[in-house]
Amino acid sequence: MSEQTDSVASDQNGSLLRSIPALARFAAEASFRSARWSLETSAHASSRIIRAAVNGQETQELIRTTQADLRNAARRLLGIRDPRDDVMESTAVEIDAPADSAARSLRDRGAELLRHSADVHFDEGAHPAYARILDDLAPDEARILRMLAEQGPQPAVDVRSGILPLKSTSELVAAGINMIGTEAGCRHLEDVPAYLNNLFRLGLIWFSSEPLPDPLRYQVLEAQPEVGKALDAVRHTRTVRRSIHLTPFGADFCRRCLPLNGESAGDAGEPDSGQDGNGSG
Repeated sequence: MSEQTDSVASDQNGSLLRSIPALARFAAEASFRSARWSLETSAHASSRIIRAAVNGQETQELIRTTQADLRNAARRLLGIRDPRDDVMESTAVEIDAPADSAARSLRDRGAELLRHSADVHFDEGAHPAYARILDDLAPDEARILRMLAEQGPQPAVDVRSGILPLKSTSELVAAGINMIGTEAGCRHLEDVPAYLNNLFRLGLIWFSSEPLPDPLRYQVLEAQPEVGKALDAVRHTRTVRRSIHLTPFGADFCRRCLPLNGESAGDAGEPDSGQDGNGSG
């Protein structure tokens, strides 16, 4: 029995002696890694402190950022993963997923439009933008569109300074003076320039640099007080005749969405397909 005990003890001692070199290497490596980490961390912290002192960083902010750097370095040394990294990665995945899904959805919708365009039996009716445009219109803007659809393009004038032959010295005094608000019966005449800008933004009207063929319409406009005031503002002024039109898109919008030619709002329906959309002969 004593011999067996001595034999077991001898085997244990031998295993311990054999493991001593491995343990020594592990301890040396750990000591080296710890020393290197300490040196790197100290150097990094010292350089941070020097930069902070030069840049005038607040002491509390310096302590907070230095502590954060030390914690991160310790986690890297010990192989510990920050749980916030997992949260950030999962959030990034969640953000990318909806973006990819949205892109696929847009492509699917585009493919559906192309399929409809190739289907000779598909009738889309009114343009899908018309419903959204109606939500973007003020009541006075609807009046302006109806007037343009029923009475056709309207005259407008710019007032410019300078002698006519010397165009390089010409300056704009007043732009786009018109009688559209009065002709359409708008309630807020001071807002007519904003109304016209919005209708242009929606693609319903356009501002032409070409005059209308009837000069009498400009004579009436140029006799208005607003034009006379602009002409008297500076010396050597003149008017430049222009015009305001419905776009083809705007003409179709009016034909489909507004009661025209004496039709009451309650009786509005699908207009006759042979009707001229812009109201001009």
